[in-house]
Amino acid sequence: MTYPTPRSRRARRLGEVEANLGSSETLTRGIRVNVSSKYVAERSRPLMNEYFFAYTIRISNEGRETAQLVSREWLITDAEGHVEEVRGPGVVGEQPVLGPGDAFEYTSACPLSTPFGSMRGTYQMVTEKGERFDAEIATFELAEPYAIN
Repeated sequence: MTYPTPRSRRARRLGEVEANLGSSETLTRGIRVNVSSKYVAERSRPLMNEYFFAYTIRISNEGRETAQLVSREWLITDAEGHVEEVRGPGVVGEQPVLGPGDAFEYTSACPLSTPFGSMRGTYQMVTEKGERFDAEIATFELAEPYAIN
């Protein structure tokens, strides 16, 4: 049996921390939103201040009532503090209906002109009874792995 050296344990811990920088999780009225983001080097052009990030979101209904995602609102902040608001119907062209125990997952992207920033927002949900509520999307980081902030 081999045991990791102190250096390999440290590297693993650092990797775990780095992996968690671009993630978030929230629970609002039974709707859990998990997010993970990553830098997409092959779509980025740092010399032209173009940085491309992908994020995957899993929306799970852990509640007892069916709810439909009807629209979204994003606040995207770059490293210079510039904030862009994005609003629109559904996500990736869909307005999923989530019954208890159902989940919907999608991947989308965000370009920035800086090597790091953040996103946060809400999904506007409607229950079968017509009640509206906002499911929170907690802040998650967008970061080029070697950017210094």
